[in-house]
Amino acid sequence: MVHEELCARLNEVGYKNWLKAGYCLLKVRDGLCGFADNEMRCFHNTVVRNNTVLRRGQPCRSNCRPRGNQFQSACPVCSEWQREILRHHTKPSSVINWGNCRPWLWPTKHWELAKAFMPRGLADANRAEHCDAAALLNLLHFCDHFSFINQGLVTEVIHCRNELMHSCEMQVSDQWMGRFQKSLQQLLIQLHHVPEVAAAGRQIQEMLSVNLSVHVPGVDSVDGHEIEGVGNESISQWETELLRESLKDLLDNDLVPVDLKKVQTFHRFLSGHKDLEEQFKTELQSMHVLEEKLQQSLNSKES
Repeated sequence: MVHEELCARLNEVGYKNWLKAGYCLLKVRDGLCGFADNEMRCFHNTVVRNNTVLRRGQPCRSNCRPRGNQFQSACPVCSEWQREILRHHTKPSSVINWGNCRPWLWPTKHWELAKAFMPRGLADANRAEHCDAAALLNLLHFCDHFSFINQGLVTEVIHCRNELMHSCEMQVSDQWMGRFQKSLQQLLIQLHHVPEVAAAGRQIQEMLSVNLSVHVPGVDSVDGHEIEGVGNESISQWETELLRESLKDLLDNDLVPVDLKKVQTFHRFLSGHKDLEEQFKTELQSMHVLEEKLQQSLNSKES
């Protein structure tokens, strides 16, 4: 039944494109993960080496913690780390997601430093492997250590990613896919010397060149080229991962009454497919409560 439901969804060209583009972003994450981790370790070492205060290796002595997304350090060590983050942030006057960070770990954990350059909601992402493509791309964009990468290309891929994940209809056109493919290719070429990125690039090209389908025994047959390691189960798994990421993006925002339609559209999509309705049972209940709150707010404004 699960594969029959998925097969039916893949008959929609727009959804198939959405799913293929999401797969590409998962591969971007896989390709960038080790690279970003190694680079941030080097960056952390460089910051410490070039700063006389941090070079002493003193720990935080005041249990410094952010309050929400605000951070005012009580100790000189964390204050110095905060200054270094702002100095290396490409847009220091923008919102810095201090709530991602555990400042007392800045002296010893390079990935705690990385999280200051990422979108909010990553407090528990203790390693590069815990981050999605959006987090890693934002790191490349907002930390000046990565200024050797063409930032226009990074920005364009971030823009495409946001369009994809914020599409509550889970549909993108062939024209959009062409723009997305071009943006990805141009960015990945910048890092072709990184083996993992090169491998991700090959997998992305292969995915974009095939007609994605699933095989339901006795119902259909698979036409065309099959990608090694991409079977029914893996397609279903990455579909679930992408839908969860898209839903998280939606619900992590500060929603206002005008966002009601987005929530309703997403709700209808999930509840309209029996396999997804079962998988996202808890999330659907939360969405129902949210819809009621947004509807009440909307009604009160109109009255």
